[in-house]
Amino acid sequence: MNPAFVNNLFELNAASFNKAVVEAFRFQLKESEIYRTFCQMLGKQNWQPGQIAEIPFLPISFFKTHSVVTTNFHSHIVFESSGTSQTIQSRHYVQSIELYEQSFFKAFELNYGKSENYCILGLLPSYLERQHSSLVYMVKRLMDKSHHPANGFYLNEWDKLYETLQQLNANKQPVILFGVTFGLLDFAEKYRLNCTDTIIIETGGMKGRREELTREEVHKLLKESFGVENVHSEYGMTELMSQAYSQRDGLFRCPPWMKVFVRDEYDPQLIKTTGKGAINIIDLANIYSCCFIATDDVGEVYEDGSFKVLGRIDNSDIRGCSLLAL
Repeated sequence: MNPAFVNNLFELNAASFNKAVVEAFRFQLKESEIYRTFCQMLGKQNWQPGQIAEIPFLPISFFKTHSVVTTNFHSHIVFESSGTSQTIQSRHYVQSIELYEQSFFKAFELNYGKSENYCILGLLPSYLERQHSSLVYMVKRLMDKSHHPANGFYLNEWDKLYETLQQLNANKQPVILFGVTFGLLDFAEKYRLNCTDTIIIETGGMKGRREELTREEVHKLLKESFGVENVHSEYGMTELMSQAYSQRDGLFRCPPWMKVFVRDEYDPQLIKTTGKGAINIIDLANIYSCCFIATDDVGEVYEDGSFKVLGRIDNSDIRGCSLLAL
């Protein structure tokens, strides 16, 4: 039997979120063998959380070594993380692709309105070169819903992308361009545009292909190349069903069913609602995997719940997201 909040997941508010989190914790403690075992190892299998931040957060590395699932099900799809040939990929076994679609459509609409209002473009070379990317799936479905005839992905066809952007902007067509960071920077070295009707959303990812730059340096270069006032960012990962967006200055905001905390890098059970530390995430859309994830990213969470990503924990694998340090 599923938790009651699942049917109203995308209607949660601050008051109902806390109740839903407790329901999710109890459900996953009962129905997820891997999460239950993890809680037992911490001596918290019978623990009743007094505060949300005290709930055990599963290390994200478990997605590399175990099947992180809640209940027994046949996966609709398995998403795999990016990485180098020397790293083990994470796998997210998705019980309901409809739930994933509801999550990313709703999060997108909360930030940008209906996808039908835009032409959607994707400059995602490393993701297009492999299968099972959750990012490619999301952008493709946004394109499907947009129905704009110029929608499309670009591998390394920079000249074609340049011409498309020029034409769309000449027609005053609102555009959203999702781009992996190194791809956007490669493009920015060759072209200058005045994309006043275009939103650039960088998705992170240098993949060791370029010299590492701070997020401020990256955004400065992109603003100069594309002629935009701000560069937006998307914070998502294979292990999460939900995404946070930043519309300026690298300041991310979560949808109502997702929340970010920080933990002490040396004492992972010391968790705070504000301040700097390693990032922990509650994503209630992860109800059939694990809602409580301790990531390898480092960040800062502010009083209003917004957050910045400051880099990655030392010695963590190189991945597609959050490689930029401030």
